[in-house]
Amino acid sequence: MTVIQRLSDLLINQIAAGEVVERPASVLKEVLENAVDAGARAIEVQLEQGGVRRIRVADDGCGIGREDLALALERHATSKIASLDDLERVGTMGFRGEALAAIAAVARTTITSRGEGEAHAWRIDGSDRQTAPAALNQGTVVDVADLYYNTPARRKFLKSEGTEYAHCDEMFRRVALARPDVGMQLSHNGRVIHRLPPGAPFARIGALMGDDFLLHAREVQAEGGVLRLTGFASLPAYSRASRDAQYFFVNGRFVRDKLLAHAVREAYADILHGSRHPAYVLFLELDPAGVDVNVHPAKIEVRFREARAVHQFVYHALKRVLAESGAALAGDNPASAGSAIAGASATPRFGGTEIGGAAAAPATSQAAGNSRIWPASAPQQGRLAMESASRSYFDFAAIARSAATGAAPMAGSAAPMSAPSLPAGDIAPPLGYALAQLHGIYILAQNAAGLILVDMHAAHERILYEKLKTVLDGRPSVQRLLIPAVFSVSAKDMAAVDECADVLAGMGFEVSAAGPQELAVRSVPALLASAPIAELMRKLLEELREFPASEVVTTRRNELLATMACHGAVRANRQLTIPEMNGLLRDMEATERADQCNHGRPTWTQLTMADLDRFFMRGQ
Repeated sequence: MTVIQRLSDLLINQIAAGEVVERPASVLKEVLENAVDAGARAIEVQLEQGGVRRIRVADDGCGIGREDLALALERHATSKIASLDDLERVGTMGFRGEALAAIAAVARTTITSRGEGEAHAWRIDGSDRQTAPAALNQGTVVDVADLYYNTPARRKFLKSEGTEYAHCDEMFRRVALARPDVGMQLSHNGRVIHRLPPGAPFARIGALMGDDFLLHAREVQAEGGVLRLTGFASLPAYSRASRDAQYFFVNGRFVRDKLLAHAVREAYADILHGSRHPAYVLFLELDPAGVDVNVHPAKIEVRFREARAVHQFVYHALKRVLAESGAALAGDNPASAGSAIAGASATPRFGGTEIGGAAAAPATSQAAGNSRIWPASAPQQGRLAMESASRSYFDFAAIARSAATGAAPMAGSAAPMSAPSLPAGDIAPPLGYALAQLHGIYILAQNAAGLILVDMHAAHERILYEKLKTVLDGRPSVQRLLIPAVFSVSAKDMAAVDECADVLAGMGFEVSAAGPQELAVRSVPALLASAPIAELMRKLLEELREFPASEVVTTRRNELLATMACHGAVRANRQLTIPEMNGLLRDMEATERADQCNHGRPTWTQLTMADLDRFFMRGQ
């Protein structure tokens, strides 16, 4: 080794550029953040060859005075912090004072700026640091050309023009989402890609994420002490195969934080399964003293001083929003449905109707501000008239067949009548009233807005799952079977029953050996009394064999309940009566997360009258 020597300023800046300037997108990020910190109200970005050939950023911010232009290109020279107190409460996007010096060390850089009150603008060249008069109305223009022209080895690591442009476009989107109040424009090789006028966050998110995202997203607004969370989180139906639509901002800064990512993932854990990823644009605001942004030169990582409090706040805020059922607000009905039903009856039922049995009393919910599923003021006669009119739907098919064959209608068929309408003076429930069942899979219902389509298995699966979670927190209601269900199993299943007898008993199953390789089930949870017992038990034992009993009742509990709900839910081709269908609709309105089943699939959709009119070109 040679003697210790002081490195030149150029070499120091090139070393720093290895951390700060990874690719053209890194340059764009630093320059855009400087423009935002300067108070710009309009920013224009021009790229050539993916940013490798040129990056030009013009803003109308406060500008830089002539005497400060040379300092702007020096390392650790900044106007954003001056003391340790400032560093511990960083309120700007940039603060290190390294970016422009590092960029000027690896690219041909010029800065043109006009400070407030100056007669004209000044330009400085990054190579010789000489200033000269220039023409500029207001603000600053940073022009970065030929990235890595003087370090060919680094230039070889750059990707294709399309790849580098995609990274620049993503960086532009992050800044644009964080600052909807700033007008922004991006062009590439002379073609305008984004032209975003200043406006509300909703409009900016729609412009960059697409209207489809907003259509399948829930608005998030939560406050707790010094913490505030806003933005939009997608429903499971809009899940993605990758994390390309996940944007989390802390005090306006885009971050990738493991703590926040875990909080979001846990909030979606009960409604999004498999390898799918949610989409979201979320903004967390807190006291700058509560977050340390001086963790990495790229400033994309942060560290919270009260990490657990932040995690729990984000988790519970998102979980509450995602638990709200859109079924409670369908058809623009002001009535709101409540949370999951607090108890379970001895016989599985849809709303107030037992499956395969006679009508019972309407189900009730303990939801806040809502003591009944149907509004108490709704006339009973109106509901009965609606259900009676709905039943005549089945006669329409017989009449249509008779007309096609020329035969007389079957005895007992009702005469043709107009399509049922909502009773006058009745307050229709959000999901309306059932009309019919389609191919034994879907329920057709009419509400104030138009037509509702419900996947009955998926909807009942979610209802059962939420009820199972509630009742198994206490002592579950048990249905004793009049005739025990006896079926054959493997030797491994017999061993699993012995090992997990306490777990099964805690869930409401009474299982014992009926032979060398036979099991007898004598009681089941009341909610699953109508489920195919043998099929359900084999699936449960398969999961019990795979995981230790202690893990099943803790970390795997919800997965086990989801399996029970899936096998206990009403199956396709099961013919339901109109009261049973209406009961299912009422239960959906009173159940959390009723918009999707346990696997993240949607349970219902709305077709408004406007949608139907467009399909049939009415009024055109």
